Amino acid sequence: MSRRTTVPKRPVPPDSVYNSRLVSMMVRRIMYSGKKSIALNIVYDAMKLIEERTGTEPLETFEKAVRNTTPLVEVKGRRVGGATYQVPMEVRPDRGTALAMRWLINYSRSRAGKSMAIKLANELMDAANETGSAIRKREEVHRMADANKAFAHYRY
Repeated sequence: MSRRTTVPKRPVPPDSVYNSRLVSMMVRRIMYSGKKSIALNIVYDAMKLIEERTGTEPLETFEKAVRNTTPLVEVKGRRVGGATYQVPMEVRPDRGTALAMRWLINYSRSRAGKSMAIKLANELMDAANETGSAIRKREEVHRMADANKAFAHYRY
């Protein structure tokens, strides 16, 4: 990482089916070893399953799931005089969506089920309904930040 300049953010192009940058970001995070077509199939199959089961627009459900999972505050370790304090910090919007997607993918991978598309669809529907493991993770992060409010003055 360069100390002199910040690296410019690369714009994420929208995907071809839903014309959404968020779906494109999800595909890129699901992808293993550069197998983008497999990742595309997983995401699009999950979207079809969401549409079949809920009867609503799958993109709305997906965006709602990401919004519900996005954390507002998190704790970061800050070293002060030999002791490390867990300091609550507010989360930038781009980091928040990245964390939300990471949690959704990790918890859908750890679910029991047949295919990744089914597991992802179930996790997204749970997150849209404010249940599921990813939502539990967000609540846990918020609880940690709330418990360490006393160290908020150590913010940098």
